[in-house]
Formats: sequence, C-alpha cells, structure tokens
Amino acid sequence: MPRQPLIFLHLLGVIVWVGGMFFAYCCLRPAAAEVLQPPQRLPLWAATFSRFLPYTAVAVAVMLTTGFTMLLQTGFQNAPPGWHAMLVLGLVMAAIFAYVYGVLFPALRRDCTAAAWPAAGQVLNRIRRLVALNLVLGICTVAAAMTAR
Repeated sequence: MPRQPLIFLHLLGVIVWVGGMFFAYCCLRPAAAEVLQPPQRLPLWAATFSRFLPYTAVAVAVMLTTGFTMLLQTGFQNAPPGWHAMLVLGLVMAAIFAYVYGVLFPALRRDCTAAAWPAAGQVLNRIRRLVALNLVLGICTVAAAMTAR
C-alpha cells in the first residue's frame, strides 16, 4: 500500500484514540463529577465506554497494522529512532487498552448492572488512572513521531 494512505489511517487512529481519551479525561470526567451523583454518573461512564471502546479497538488495530506496515516497508534497521520509540510506546498503550477493555470495562458494567456503586466506583477509578497513563504515553508517542527524521 502506498505510504500516504497508511499515514492518513495511522493519524486517524491517533485522533480517535488520543483525542477521545483527552475529551473523556479532561472534559467529560469533571463535568460528570460536578453534576451527577454516582448512581447516575457510573452508568453514564459504562454507556460512554460501550460506545467509545469498540471505536478505539478499531483505531488500535489500524494503528498497529499501518505502523508495522510502514516499519516493514522501511526496514527496522533503517527506521529512525523515533519510530522505534513509537513502536514501544504504542505496544504498551495497546496492552493497557486491552486490559481496560477486556478486564476492567466488563467489571464496570457488571457492577453498574448490580447497582454496586462502591465497587463500580473503584473500577472506574482504576480505569481513570490507566486512561491518564495512556494519555501521557500518547502525548509522548506524538512527540516521538515529531522527532523522527
């Protein structure tokens, strides 16, 4: 596949994932905490994640596929150091995402369905911390991309 469509798809995945994390963490989270009590706030998060996480899963798959394709086209040994940093950071971010989507999100949904608000709150707090970590890693990944020559 030509390089420009790969870059476009790769960047589109970044926009969906990192932009979505920024919106959720910096905008939705404080607004929901300000106006909603846990019995309303926690189901809002479960409903939000049920929509956002599948899009993110596609974005992650697209970014990994396009990233590896471009890396293989160039060759690992010929790739700039920034690409190697992107690869490592992206794999760490993908592993964190898989844990959130595959383990924590089902627990959040289960606890919300059972109206187990303290347990749901604990799970959401774990998700919040991992989203914050992934957001920082995402910003570092963008910085690594900018240094690649």
